[in-house]
Amino acid sequence: MTVAIKVENLSKKYIIKHEKKSGNYETFSDTLIQGSKNITNKIRHPFSGSNTNPETQEEFWALKDINFEINQGDKVGIIGRNGAGKSTLLKILSRITEPTSGKIHINGRIASLLEVGTGFHPELTGRENIYLNGAILGMSRKEIKAKFDEIVAFAEADKFLDTPVKRYSSGMYVRLAFAVAAHLEPEILVVDEVLAVGDAQFQKKCLGKMEEIGSHGRTILFVSHNLTAIESFCDVGINIEKGGINFYGKVEIALKNYIDLLSENVKNIKISERKDRAGDGNIKITDFLIENESKLKTSMFEVNSKFLFKITYESINKPHNARIVIGVYDTTGNGIVRLDSDITGGLPIFISEHGQIQCVTENIPLAPGRYSVNIAFFSNGIIQDHLIGVDYIYIQNSDYFNTGHIFNEHDAKLMKFLVKHNWNVL
Repeated sequence: MTVAIKVENLSKKYIIKHEKKSGNYETFSDTLIQGSKNITNKIRHPFSGSNTNPETQEEFWALKDINFEINQGDKVGIIGRNGAGKSTLLKILSRITEPTSGKIHINGRIASLLEVGTGFHPELTGRENIYLNGAILGMSRKEIKAKFDEIVAFAEADKFLDTPVKRYSSGMYVRLAFAVAAHLEPEILVVDEVLAVGDAQFQKKCLGKMEEIGSHGRTILFVSHNLTAIESFCDVGINIEKGGINFYGKVEIALKNYIDLLSENVKNIKISERKDRAGDGNIKITDFLIENESKLKTSMFEVNSKFLFKITYESINKPHNARIVIGVYDTTGNGIVRLDSDITGGLPIFISEHGQIQCVTENIPLAPGRYSVNIAFFSNGIIQDHLIGVDYIYIQNSDYFNTGHIFNEHDAKLMKFLVKHNWNVL
């Protein structure tokens, strides 16, 4: 089998500079005084370097000793948390960034769709950028012209063809960029999370085009946080963690490996100490528990169990019009259950500055498998604290139908809920 990409001992190092300051706060007069001192010192010692705000340097390895081979025709999903090194890897493969060390062997032309702004010249029109990108890929003007109408139709960009792309919206920019990258027949197509900028209909259209490209034996590298798209489209998975490869192999196993890693990280870090949170921060979730009907803390449940969610919080002021939303998601990121205090009611207009709130559900017939839980805390319609993967639920496979049969692992993946039912011959 022909190797499309071979990466050997690939590393990328960045130097991060930190400026030392004597204090946390500096007035305008302080700045003027310090500036005068700098000028005076420069006059007295013209050849001496400035010692104000000295810098310290820190090495950061975005990638470290990466090794892998991708065969021609592989559809590779690259997954990992923010900052893991995914985008750095794609930039190196796309020859946008040079590696610090290591070797890359690429067999064929490569077209990349990375963050918005990469690959197009902002002062040129859409039409001019189509020809420019084709020329960069080594195509003749005749070859580009043959694909031109198809590109414009796919991007729905006919009205904006002679407008400089710097005036495009991000959605329009991505539509044209994807159309160019996908239609100019590269042997290797690299697509980053940038597709998330487009609307749902366009994302579906892009995935369909990628399927078509893949069916012709071309190689595709796809980075996305949409695990459903990765699972349905890709056959190979690469899980990157802290600049190294945590797993490389079948996409199903790569996704499981990634979810396991997220689950392990949740267990090792206290909720109150987690930094990966969003919101205004006036309210902070400090603890989150999942209990069963017996009020025992657990992650293991039978099919058709009740759940007790307990949220401990602290706030700067008494929260007004508090709202809590709990979402339960499957392993591919699809929302399965949503619990919303704003819809069901139950919370008073004002609650105390700190305390605990409980949500008790009815029996939920979740299918066997693992589910992640997200939580958001609002006040006056503004999100104050939001945590993804705050905990995990494991539903055990059991004889729910009392027939002596349970679902096999493959069938269990296809279901979200189990519903009791009867069959009869009429």
